[in-house]
Amino acid sequence: MHELMRIIKDYKAGKNSGIFSVCTSNKYVIEAAMDRLRDGDKYLLVEATANQVDQFGGYTGMTPKDYKDFIYELCDKNNFPKERIILGGDHLGPLTWTNLQPEKAMENSMELIRQYVLAGFTKIHIDTSMQLLGDKESGDFGDNVIADRAARLCKVAEEAYAELLKENPLAIHPVYVVGSEVPIPGGAQEEENHIQVTSVSNFENTVRSFKEIFMSYNLSEALEYVIAVVVQPGVEFGSDSVWSYDRESAKELSAAIKNHDNLVFEAHSTDYQTKESLRKMVEDGYIILKVGPALTFGFREAAFALNSIEEELVQYHPEFETSRFREILDFVMMKNPNQWKKHYIGSLEKIKFERKYSLSDRCRYYMPDEDVEFALQKLLDNLSNVEIPLPLLSQYMHSQYVKVRENKLKLDPYELLKDKIGEYIDDYIYAIS
Repeated sequence: MHELMRIIKDYKAGKNSGIFSVCTSNKYVIEAAMDRLRDGDKYLLVEATANQVDQFGGYTGMTPKDYKDFIYELCDKNNFPKERIILGGDHLGPLTWTNLQPEKAMENSMELIRQYVLAGFTKIHIDTSMQLLGDKESGDFGDNVIADRAARLCKVAEEAYAELLKENPLAIHPVYVVGSEVPIPGGAQEEENHIQVTSVSNFENTVRSFKEIFMSYNLSEALEYVIAVVVQPGVEFGSDSVWSYDRESAKELSAAIKNHDNLVFEAHSTDYQTKESLRKMVEDGYIILKVGPALTFGFREAAFALNSIEEELVQYHPEFETSRFREILDFVMMKNPNQWKKHYIGSLEKIKFERKYSLSDRCRYYMPDEDVEFALQKLLDNLSNVEIPLPLLSQYMHSQYVKVRENKLKLDPYELLKDKIGEYIDDYIYAIS
């Protein structure tokens, strides 16, 4: 049985059972999650998003197989058991091809799904909720069109799994997550006054449409592996705002999942929710909690704090060149604005602030850049070759200072960086424990 199916079975039996999904390609975030989960028995669900990793390399330059190899290399490096890794694909569908004719977009999406399954990804979020070229003009885009496209992709996934079984008879059957009210990756692009909770009627219609259309594609067996539906429980975040989970507003939707023995909810954009809100969400059936930008936000916080420590220690030291990490990161973001210009709007002053500090963290898209990566490594190398005074550590990373004093954390820049990220991961561990 797939581990996610076991978690769902436990939840349906009345246990507080859930899992969080780390949606990122940032190696420090993934290592931080491994550090937090290594000594227990919980699985680490790591997901690559369609714009990060695809058959053409995505913005990370990685194909699905490359990403799997990357994660397994981190397992070896960090002494984390590969058998406790679940690889997932997030928003797999025509997310990055909405400007193409539907058939071409779907052709690309089919190859995308195929490569993910063949690479050994076993949690597949099929997302066809976005309009393609001509959909708006046709006027008939809705659950049936979304479900029909999803069924076509699921059929390819099933065929790819059958192909995989020939190579590996022990390969685990992938599980599927579907939905038609799917929040866009990375947080809200415009400020909103209210986030509308998915209505029970819309949820039930989505389930009904997907079942009917999957059956018409002879996918009755695949339906047994559809484990979750993406809905909007009323949580979201923008550049400087967080819409917190309101149990009362979501109570009717939360009750509706109890009528489906083998289904749960998957919640996207749970970033920055409090640990108590996250726990309530798990209790209410949103037992797959997706998180991404909050973790790279934590990474950025840690890297900026270390940069401040570095500047205090080595800017006048004759044997060191400062990394200028913050400066180089911002320069690269200004030079190549495509990854943030739709998210950060307003005055120049506001945009300059958001490039560095926005909750809708877009810095993560620039970490693979050669100059940014070099600057970060220079920062870590510099701090590895000096002694960080405790007062300076307390000034910029006080909680890490406390752990160092208590001999719970090594005074090492890599460990400090990962532990800061881990503070965000701790909220999710609390929610599913």
